[in-house]
Amino acid sequence: MASGLPLRHPAQGFNASQQLIKSDRGGMLTMSDDNVMMKQIVGTHAPDGREVDVTPLLHLVEDILKRATLQIDTTLTTSQAHAELDDKAQQINFVSMIDALTYTIDRISCEIAYKALSGTDAHATTLSIFNMLTSYSWDAKLVLTLAAFALNYGEFWLLAQIYSSNQLAKSMAILRQLPNIMEHSGSLKPRFKAINNLIKVMMDVARCVVEFKDLPSSYISNEVTALSTAIAHIPTAVYWTIRSVVACAAQITGLTTMGHEFSVSTTEAWELSTLAHKLNNVLEHLRKQLATCYQHIGLFMKRRSIETFQILINLFEMIHIDNMKVLKALIYPKDDIQPLIDGSSKKRVHLDVLRRKNVLLLISGPDISNDEFSILEQIYNESWQHGARLDSQYKVVWIPVVDHSVPWSKPRNDRFESIQSAMPWNRPILVVLDPQGKVVCPNALHMMWIWGSNAFPFTSSREESLWREETWRLELLVDGIDPVILNWIKEGKYIFLYGGDNIEWVRKFTKNARAVAQAAHVPLEMVYVGKSSKRDKIQRVMDIIVAEKLSYMWPDLTMIWFFWTRLESMLYSKIQLGKLDDHDPMMQEIMKLLSYDREGGWAVLSNGSNVVVSGHSTTVLPALIEYDLWKDQVPDKGFDLAFHDHHLKLHDISSLLPL
Repeated sequence: MASGLPLRHPAQGFNASQQLIKSDRGGMLTMSDDNVMMKQIVGTHAPDGREVDVTPLLHLVEDILKRATLQIDTTLTTSQAHAELDDKAQQINFVSMIDALTYTIDRISCEIAYKALSGTDAHATTLSIFNMLTSYSWDAKLVLTLAAFALNYGEFWLLAQIYSSNQLAKSMAILRQLPNIMEHSGSLKPRFKAINNLIKVMMDVARCVVEFKDLPSSYISNEVTALSTAIAHIPTAVYWTIRSVVACAAQITGLTTMGHEFSVSTTEAWELSTLAHKLNNVLEHLRKQLATCYQHIGLFMKRRSIETFQILINLFEMIHIDNMKVLKALIYPKDDIQPLIDGSSKKRVHLDVLRRKNVLLLISGPDISNDEFSILEQIYNESWQHGARLDSQYKVVWIPVVDHSVPWSKPRNDRFESIQSAMPWNRPILVVLDPQGKVVCPNALHMMWIWGSNAFPFTSSREESLWREETWRLELLVDGIDPVILNWIKEGKYIFLYGGDNIEWVRKFTKNARAVAQAAHVPLEMVYVGKSSKRDKIQRVMDIIVAEKLSYMWPDLTMIWFFWTRLESMLYSKIQLGKLDDHDPMMQEIMKLLSYDREGGWAVLSNGSNVVVSGHSTTVLPALIEYDLWKDQVPDKGFDLAFHDHHLKLHDISSLLPL
């Protein structure tokens, strides 16, 4: 069996220039030192410029090597991509890449197997692989060789795992002497452990080499010492990794050709451990350089961010004839691609579609919630009902912000593409730019939630104007959510909005409210609006309300989410404008409802549009239960005022009670 070139023990010094390297077959390799050997390897390198995305192939290799191993230790780890491998393998570009590389992988696989059987010197085998991969980049040479090894190694262990339960595998396993090998697996554990350890460091080196290839060229160049040092060292890393592949393959081939002799020689174990030590040293050096490269990129990005931010500030302070300079600086500065996707046609478009329009930049992560997306879509679609007046004047552009510390997995990519394809605007803190590119509102999202497209042109001055025109009325709480309630308002009905997550209180409240309305002969409607949190619990309450027909309620949780989001947006809008006033009656009512939501059940009674009472569960329900105490005042005061006065008495009493 070929054992490769004798290597120095980790504890020994090595003066390669003073010794000749012998093969196990007695041949001589006249190499004075590692430098001469590496010159020979580098001499085979003549890339033709082809680009191979080896990352998905490396993930596939990782998956094979993870599963195709005797469970002696669990140190062979794989990347997060394994969970996504089945889906990734179905992608057209991945399948196409495998099709293009299969021939090369098969050739390497056959070359390794043949040279191992013939006992060819390990260095000669490694050199022949480099000659086969002349036109590929260093990272591609490495990953293609690992793929070839995984093909043979995976087949070996696949037969070992299933030969006892599959007749075809059993017959093939006999030819490979696998039953004998498994029978003596106990004595072979040291060999398999050494192979596993070497495979682990081989994969670590491969991931590190590929990571260097993936460094962003726009942020780091070969002139950076750490990167140039690593680039100079990568051929050595690739050589010793492929050399280790040859050694591992020779070990497996030896098992299937050695008959009943399953002893492990000291030389074989020493060779594998020495290769692992050699690769670990190479890996440590590369990782140090990689860490330095990332530090450089971080500093460069920070410096670039400061410079870019200053450029934007200067642009926003200038006067422009249109918004193109600002939009190019924010989205894409060049004209070589179309950076936007039109939401209706799903085709790429140029920034010119935004020229001299009011542009709303919706800046968010790719995990924007379904509730937010659903309501934004509804508001945007409603703007089309206004015809050319609005659609021709403003556009919404989604600016997705990605956290690079979180791996960009296939589920995240699918989520991003799903949102992108469903959005009716070009591509979706809602920053508003006027037709000249000036920021006219730092965040119009609250304005959008409260007034929808009626807030056009979504400027801070428009927001102030809307608040000046606003009063505390039921429409402010429910506008844009449910036309049924707006119809009740027009009909002059009494309306209870109520919320909370205590179903027993809901039962008592709805029962007593209905009984009081019948006794007072007033038209009363009730609508359940849940809570701002505890969605699962609220859904259970909603199911009971429907089953027991306790009251009207909104059909889905998105409407409930929007109710509470609008209420919070009213508070945030005032804060953003610097208009939050503790003595503002409207703000007092808004904050009161938000506090009720945190504390439990509550209800708001309105007479048509006019809000009569906003009360906590501890006062609203008792006021209804004590109807007999205030019913005589209804003819004189009216139902709404009579209820208000009695509730106020209960509220004043409760405020005097000790906490």
